[in-house]
Amino acid sequence: MDENGLTEAFSGREVLVTGGLGFIGSNLSLRLVELGARVTLLDAMLDGHGGNLFNIAPVKDQVQINFSDVRDQNSLQYLVRGKEFIFHLAGQNDHVKSQTDPFPDLHINILGTAVLLEVCKHHNPGAHLIYTGTRGEYGPSMRLPVDEEAPINPKGIYELSSLTAQKLFKIYNDNYDLRSITLRLTNIYGERAQMRHNRFGVANWFIRQALDEQTISVYGDGSAKRDFLYVGDAVEAILRCAACEDAYGELFNVGNDQASSFRELAEMVVEVAGSGRWQFTPFSRERAIVEPGDFISDITKIGRVVGWRPSTPLQVGLQRSVAYYRLNKEHYW
Repeated sequence: MDENGLTEAFSGREVLVTGGLGFIGSNLSLRLVELGARVTLLDAMLDGHGGNLFNIAPVKDQVQINFSDVRDQNSLQYLVRGKEFIFHLAGQNDHVKSQTDPFPDLHINILGTAVLLEVCKHHNPGAHLIYTGTRGEYGPSMRLPVDEEAPINPKGIYELSSLTAQKLFKIYNDNYDLRSITLRLTNIYGERAQMRHNRFGVANWFIRQALDEQTISVYGDGSAKRDFLYVGDAVEAILRCAACEDAYGELFNVGNDQASSFRELAEMVVEVAGSGRWQFTPFSRERAIVEPGDFISDITKIGRVVGWRPSTPLQVGLQRSVAYYRLNKEHYW
């Protein structure tokens, strides 16, 4: 699907984005506005979770913002009415924090998803629903690359709560005709991410450390591989899935089949930023618990069904990200 096809799919359409002021949600919302959609954002602005009004500054007069919680049934009953597309990105996604306090994951990621689905069932059963989960749902990889049929063995509470939410969408799709697509996103980096602590997105945290002339900690021997995906590519995948009728009822990996090691990432970030340095660091207990080892997504299915694959090389994505945060860092740390 080309740009004209996306414009045709979303121009003039009523769209709701939960978690719309966060990292991926805001980038998605900006792109939807560009395509001509009428966009409503829901965000609870929970402390430390990445909600940031500056994220949507370029379109702040072109979107509707509702400061409420995805668990608020009364609010959702109002917000879902008349929406043709609902992108569900609201959630607690701090996988390290979930090891010490599991309840936000259970309440927000599972209960919040159930509330959204029940409200849609009763008040907007014709909506197109898209859920963005995490590749962490797979857990440690038995073989690489990891396709959608791989065994499921999440290591942490966050990953388990995301998997449960994904299964809820599938149940409502199959049993109640609520058309939905579920996605497993992997290692997203780029503009508009929360940068105040290191528990969200290793690539973005490396960028902050480099820009602050600090030393980047590379855990273990730095050889673990990840398929880092630029946020602009992730947004295009989400939109192309939403616009593809054959995608509904399906699960897709949204990742990058070109993987890099953490050492390679650190070296490239320092090179692109022109500042900072890196060193090897032993794993903390909390990170060792949730560390899944190497992970590379098999994106054959989304390519076959939807026609998407990433187009932004890691160095290019890092250059864009460094330039954005160097200009706007007072809004992010």
